Amino acid sequence: MPCIRPMTEADLAVVLAIEQACFPRGWSCTHFLAELASERATCVVAEQDGQVAGYLCLTVLLDEAEILNVAVDPSSRRCGIGNALLQWACDQAVRQGAKVLRLEVRASSAPAIGLYQRWGFRQTGLRRAYYEDNIDAVLMDKKLMEEDVDAV
Repeated sequence: MPCIRPMTEADLAVVLAIEQACFPRGWSCTHFLAELASERATCVVAEQDGQVAGYLCLTVLLDEAEILNVAVDPSSRRCGIGNALLQWACDQAVRQGAKVLRLEVRASSAPAIGLYQRWGFRQTGLRRAYYEDNIDAVLMDKKLMEEDVDAV
């Protein structure tokens, strides 16, 4: 089971390597630093066997939460990292009073879309040619309920 913990500046070299492996034009170090410094965003990493294997940045504003960025190291996929990060995001969003969790995903990323659908996300819109190479962004929402939070 992966360990989810707060992201620190010391994690950024690995986080940026994962970002570059996953996205043609991903976030820069400056972007991650801004999110780490933000009072509205929370960024976490997922560790597997003591190594950072994925990360997620979440923001909550009033009753809406949004996953700003999430990625799993390609060598660690299909090991429960994505599920653990999504569970953390749902739990955190509910704890902060969110009723809905939103995200956007590249239309070309069928595995990610499938994962989100299994988690109860539904497509709510499309941004045409939003990403590089004219790839559409699929907008997805998940309604949150108290039972989305793990029992402690």
